[in-house]
Amino acid sequence: MSIREKIIQLFQSDSELSIREIVDKLLISKQMTHIVLNQLLAEGAVEKLGRTPKTIYRWRSAVAEPIKSRERVTPEEAAILKKHFLLISETGQLHEGLEGFEIWCRQRKLPLIKTIGEYVMTLEKYGTYFSDQGVIDGMEKLRSTKGYPVIHLNGLFYLDFYAIERFGKTRLGTLLHYAKQGQSKTLMKMLVDEIADRPQTLVDQLGVDAVVFVPPTIRREVQLMKFFKTHIKLNVPLLEIKKISGLIPVPQKSLNKLEERIANAQNTFSVPAGKSYRHILLIDDAVGSGATVNEIAGKLKQKGIAKEVSALAITGSFKGFDVITDV
Repeated sequence: MSIREKIIQLFQSDSELSIREIVDKLLISKQMTHIVLNQLLAEGAVEKLGRTPKTIYRWRSAVAEPIKSRERVTPEEAAILKKHFLLISETGQLHEGLEGFEIWCRQRKLPLIKTIGEYVMTLEKYGTYFSDQGVIDGMEKLRSTKGYPVIHLNGLFYLDFYAIERFGKTRLGTLLHYAKQGQSKTLMKMLVDEIADRPQTLVDQLGVDAVVFVPPTIRREVQLMKFFKTHIKLNVPLLEIKKISGLIPVPQKSLNKLEERIANAQNTFSVPAGKSYRHILLIDDAVGSGATVNEIAGKLKQKGIAKEVSALAITGSFKGFDVITDV
């Protein structure tokens, strides 16, 4: 019996094993154990849980699709998956590209090759919303949304949608969600690396002369927006606005009606008087209705701090864009 067969047999009797347990029970080297486990990981037969030195390996009850399916994936498709697809499992493991997509398909009992083709077609559809500068213009969506007494923003841009049909959260949406909810500095750093110098590029294109990072609503030990503020490098002044709230902070996403979101934004942000600027850019993690950034823009203009205000969201809601395309 080969070492690989012995390790598989060991997993079938004990579904969760560490490197040390395998080495001690089979009296084999760590190096050989790592080689076999890496093969089994690539095949989807086991999954890796935890971090070194507390890593364990778990046998999957449903083994991945045959390797022949993976071999039919074209280099172009693999490159698209590597650039766009990211899965974070229920156990907190990060799977990128083809590996992550295989797991996603297996969980839903979907054929790998056919589903990759459908994913690529879906990305092409959403790709039509990106400008030549690589951002999504959300102003028309904002203007077509009923309920705004005044549109204060001069521009609204997304780096990507938060989620797309059928396939759920985008790569940026996934990183944003888990970085924020899990207060993970590792994912926050990944997110900053993903967007790289794109905020500075927009600053240059718009002629922005000051930036405001929208402060968070809910108190957390590790604040995503504060992390952005210290890690996204910009060559313009950073201005401060204050987040104020009542006894119980109410996040925008908990409010369903637009008028409630507008009222929330009107009464929970304070803009101190200061130097005037020609064009200020607001940076937020995610924009749904746009009520928060629109009301902040209004306050900046009313105080005479800005003549023009634009907003950049790392991710934005797709709702409303589908209506625009039908007009």
